[in-house]
Amino acid sequence: MLTIDYDRLGLDAGDRVLDVGAGTGRHAREAARRGARVIAVDLRATDLRSAEGAHLVQGDALALPFANATFDRIIASEVLEHIPEDGAAVAELRRVLKPNGRLAVSVPRWFPERVCWALSDEYHSNPGGHVRIYKTSELRGKLETGGLRVLGGHHTHALHSPYWWMKCAVGPANDRHPLPRLYHRFLVWELMRKPRLTRLVERALNPLLGKSVVIYASA
Repeated sequence: MLTIDYDRLGLDAGDRVLDVGAGTGRHAREAARRGARVIAVDLRATDLRSAEGAHLVQGDALALPFANATFDRIIASEVLEHIPEDGAAVAELRRVLKPNGRLAVSVPRWFPERVCWALSDEYHSNPGGHVRIYKTSELRGKLETGGLRVLGGHHTHALHSPYWWMKCAVGPANDRHPLPRLYHRFLVWELMRKPRLTRLVERALNPLLGKSVVIYASA
């Protein structure tokens, strides 16, 4: 499941791409499949093992181990909401981005995330969890303050918002409750089959219920 739109990011074969907070490498793998030269960075080396096609680096978004102006494209998907010093992280992303390079940042959207916080303290209070909820205007301002020019954005993953509300309502660690388990099976089916009807429904719902907001910016 991809959150970033590579066409809007302007990804070309041969681009040097940094995926910060890559996790299991979903964006890194797709960028490599498209012919990019990808470096995937995460605090936890164990997560990076699935990032096939990318050079793997264990590292911190607050102190990236790269020279200034190294990358053509940077991805930071669902990362900034975990970092108390998010302004410093944005400054690091700007530092390693080439002039006229592009950056894609995604975070949980304010409304779906606010519902999750209201339903469950456990959802956001665990170590390494979410430390803030962004409004879109706040995220755009954070990027602009960091020296980036915002190009636009969109919302995505509307079908995933109800799943997380269910998880928070029954307890994020409760893997046995039938309602979120059944809905998760639907999400997996939808991801694998990509039926036209659910694609159209999600596209219509994204402006209202999209779980993530994505902002694209340039140096």
